[in-house]
Amino acid sequence: MTFVRKIIAKFLLLMVSMNRFMSLGARVAVIDGTKVLLVHHTYVKGWQLPGGGVERGQTFESTMRNELLEEAGFKTGENVELHGIFLNNKISKRDHVALYIVREFTKEREFEANREIAQIGWFEHDKLPDNMAHGARERIEEIFQGREKSLYW
Repeated sequence: MTFVRKIIAKFLLLMVSMNRFMSLGARVAVIDGTKVLLVHHTYVKGWQLPGGGVERGQTFESTMRNELLEEAGFKTGENVELHGIFLNNKISKRDHVALYIVREFTKEREFEANREIAQIGWFEHDKLPDNMAHGARERIEEIFQGREKSLYW
């Protein structure tokens, strides 16, 4: 009887987890004085903060570090700050984004446009491009202007 209960319990946990699937992402605001690093993807409109989806076995922080190096060629220093975790309900009711702030970094390689990232650029925090993702713009304003953090991306 105990064996059957264990099988049933595992099955029920599996069903619940399938129903509660979440997508997780990590982004980074790389700050150099009054400038912030942005990337322009080939497959999405507008400028974004570097980042990507958290894969199985990765943490938010390791994802952020990997994506920054992959997308823009920068390596973070040891000191990173978690700005917050946000619900991105424009994508789905189950999409969450962790945003980190990085002020210490090194350039590991020159950026070369590729199939994922068309270009990168440094922008003054108060002169952001017009065609920028709304959530990224909001987070930058929170960081630089001290605005109250939203719960939503």
